[in-house]
Amino acid sequence: MEEEKKRETKNKKEKRNFLKLFAIAGIFAGVPSFVSKFFALVSKNDNENGEEPEGKSGEKYRWGMVIDLDLCTGCGACVIACKIENNIPPTGYTERDRGTEIEWMSLIPAGEDKDYMIPIPCLHCDNPPCTKVCPVGATYINDEGLVVQIWDRCIGCRYCQVSCPYERKFFTWKKPEWPETYLQWLNPDVPTRPKGVVEKCTFCSHRIRKLKERARDEDREIEDKELVRLPACAEVCPTGAITFGNLADPESTVSQLAKSPRAFRLGEHLGTEPKVIYLAKEKRKFISKEV
Repeated sequence: MEEEKKRETKNKKEKRNFLKLFAIAGIFAGVPSFVSKFFALVSKNDNENGEEPEGKSGEKYRWGMVIDLDLCTGCGACVIACKIENNIPPTGYTERDRGTEIEWMSLIPAGEDKDYMIPIPCLHCDNPPCTKVCPVGATYINDEGLVVQIWDRCIGCRYCQVSCPYERKFFTWKKPEWPETYLQWLNPDVPTRPKGVVEKCTFCSHRIRKLKERARDEDREIEDKELVRLPACAEVCPTGAITFGNLADPESTVSQLAKSPRAFRLGEHLGTEPKVIYLAKEKRKFISKEV
């Protein structure tokens, strides 16, 4: 058993070393675009865990999220739920490792007086800068609009982290560790990430996959009511401020909310086209305008 684990670890290291050398060779040879296109082509057969993709392609599904800032109380339940659901290690909270924190969902102070909070996951942009700079195609947009990350392919160059204008990618500076009492609560559906790779919010893609499998086994379509609270952050929000769903379906709850006059996207002038839409906090102002 131990020999098999050692052999598997060795194979992974050799694979990452090969990818790293190949990428560096491509850069110095003046063909980084070829390298990116090569790996992006291979990526079409992978999901974020290096497995075969499931579900139908095209515009059947286009996952997105709406966050109503008028309902958000800044309680932080979404942040905690995200950490627990996705096996995010506790790091960055001491003087020694300050700056290494990993938060797939963050609460950022906003407003003129910083009087309210904005929850920010990965925005899963339709035109993401991060996918364009990765030399090995470890991050790309899949057929359902998710910006996914293949951790086994990542060489840790952090180009994607630097290029993200929303700072929604995080580097694992050290081997993830948890207190002994936490280990039994790790989610078996989400693999833990090794040291030296970049990680990010996945919109709880493992939950999406399980829902699609269940619907397929029952020979039916996925219903909108199954999606609205599907990610961990949306499930635990006490006020229902976070809504998830299929933007490709114009009748879905998330699509209807996205049409609100209060709807806006972060950094729209950047042209990244995020699929996380916010509803402005000043609801009364908009209501008075409509009246």
